[in-house]
Amino acid sequence: MTHAYRLASFSILGLLVACSSTDPDATSGAGAASGGATGGSSGSTATGDATTSGAGTGDAGAGGAGTGDAGAGGAGTGGTGGSGGAGGAATPADAAAMVPDMGIGANIGNTLENTTAWETGWGQPLITKTFIDGMASHGIKTVRVPVAWDTYAANGTIDAAKMARVKEVVGWIEAAGMYSIVNIHWDGGWIYNEDNADKYKLTDAVKTRFASYWTQIATAFSDVGHKLILEGMNEEGNYWVNGVHDGGTPDYAALNEMNQLFVTTVREQGGYNASRALLIAGFVTDIDRTCVSDFKVPTDPAGTKSLFLSIHYYTPYTFCGLDTVESWGSPKTTWGSEPEKAELKSKFDTLGAFSAQRSIPIILGEFGVTLGTNYPREPASRTLWMRSVVEAAKSRGVVPVLWDTGTDIKRTDGSFSTEWQAVVSAVNR
Repeated sequence: MTHAYRLASFSILGLLVACSSTDPDATSGAGAASGGATGGSSGSTATGDATTSGAGTGDAGAGGAGTGDAGAGGAGTGGTGGSGGAGGAATPADAAAMVPDMGIGANIGNTLENTTAWETGWGQPLITKTFIDGMASHGIKTVRVPVAWDTYAANGTIDAAKMARVKEVVGWIEAAGMYSIVNIHWDGGWIYNEDNADKYKLTDAVKTRFASYWTQIATAFSDVGHKLILEGMNEEGNYWVNGVHDGGTPDYAALNEMNQLFVTTVREQGGYNASRALLIAGFVTDIDRTCVSDFKVPTDPAGTKSLFLSIHYYTPYTFCGLDTVESWGSPKTTWGSEPEKAELKSKFDTLGAFSAQRSIPIILGEFGVTLGTNYPREPASRTLWMRSVVEAAKSRGVVPVLWDTGTDIKRTDGSFSTEWQAVVSAVNR
């Protein structure tokens, strides 16, 4: 999400995304657009962009770049592995072909994207190799790793120790055989000028900073192979014509420009960046606002097969995240009526058709349901909703990545809650 406050179980920008599927401006009515949501499993208020990340396994092996020259000349047709070598891989990643191997994923949320005290500021423990290995052993195939870079940068330069820490986590994910996704997360909302007079507008200053950060990140990860996916932004493609949000017109030209800038910038950094899969942002990652003619897929120097599109899903938000009564809605503790199931099917039908039309596979980078504190969710309904989302995604070639901050995946050993285990077991049997 793009807002400063997060649910303990998933990011609050999910509120904007989820609500906009049925009521695009519901978040402003709820006060969420200016950042407020309290809930999750602990009932505490989490600040910042909370997605539970995912790093990948990389294309790496210990074994270099195969038969090609891993120096400046590239890896030729080199084997399946080899994060080593600055040359990268000559054959562009095939995003659609990666989907079956990416399986079911999870976020490491409220952690490396923390804007208060990096990694632990929102109550999470330090990420450990045991946790990463545990996720892999329990069946997770993709790990999304949300990161706050700007908060801790000095004069536009990313902190070297934090870059090294993200690379360490990605290395653990890679060694465990999983895919990773590394992004620029909410990070104070600078990508859409959240806290200044240019709110919801794209400015030259934002474009310059965005390109600079992606130059630094891509350069640092240029030797990590194709199981690492870089994601341009989280839910921050929140641009509105003339900055008018409520009742205004989405500024697709601005979002299209930022997606193109991301792809072009990363490709220019060489190594595996020239050919790895990249994840572009939908309009606040909302299905209805993204699956329109004005949304454009960037021109990719790597060809036409190496891009994914990012979408999030928290519908209905009254069930997925709301834990207090608001003027625009009240919390729901159950889910599963025929109209509710029909709504989910309709949304994913729209998404699947758009994916086919634009020839771009989808990563569902966030979905999840709060446990609820004031209004505890019925466990059977949580299980049914999560299973329905995963099945709807997988049947349409979409990679589902759970938003988690420790509610459904233990941060100690990567084991699953009873409800999430039931989902994974049912889908994989």
